Amino acid sequence: MTLARALRRAMSLTSTPRQAAVLVLFGGAAEADPDGLGGLPADAEVLLTQRAATLRQHRGQIAFPGGEVDPGDNGPIDTALREACEETGLDRSGVEPLAVLPKLFVPPSRFDVTPVVAYWRTPSEVRVVDESETERVVRVPLAELLDPANRFLVRGSLGYQSPAFLVDGMLVWGLTGGILAGIFKTAGWEQDWNHDDVRDLETALGDLGMTL
Repeated sequence: MTLARALRRAMSLTSTPRQAAVLVLFGGAAEADPDGLGGLPADAEVLLTQRAATLRQHRGQIAFPGGEVDPGDNGPIDTALREACEETGLDRSGVEPLAVLPKLFVPPSRFDVTPVVAYWRTPSEVRVVDESETERVVRVPLAELLDPANRFLVRGSLGYQSPAFLVDGMLVWGLTGGILAGIFKTAGWEQDWNHDDVRDLETALGDLGMTL
């Protein structure tokens, strides 16, 4: 490692984190289903995006809509909704914010990310708005994410482990996978799955034509 690179790394580790927010947007029937785990409706879904492969950071990764706080934003809910509208064409008037979760620090990008959990009371059309930032916009059924056959853990080269989901040709892991796994467990939606199934992260990504 060159001196310049080492100094840049040291500065990034000591600098003040940037602030961001993501929209964890769930859709589906408003009424609980008595036959579903934790009352989960059969048509429940979550909105996910795939970042463009040309981006400098987190390229090709699956994420919630969201991004960095702008000076004009009125708190994390406003940031999450604004970013979701810009990325997916979402009509924010149909979204009901439910909770603001504690910040999560993302070391590679030096972001403090605030997850905003919301209910998609009136779903609107969504799409890729800017192909330079977003490759896909997907409404993923929770039944597929919760299927034990689609759940495992991934381990990075430095030993970091993350909950992971394999759905619709996408590997959902890292911050996104961790938030989903936490919500599923807390809400009582989780089914028994094999926690001993630990896969190499780079291999799992490579199988889908993705990279770190």
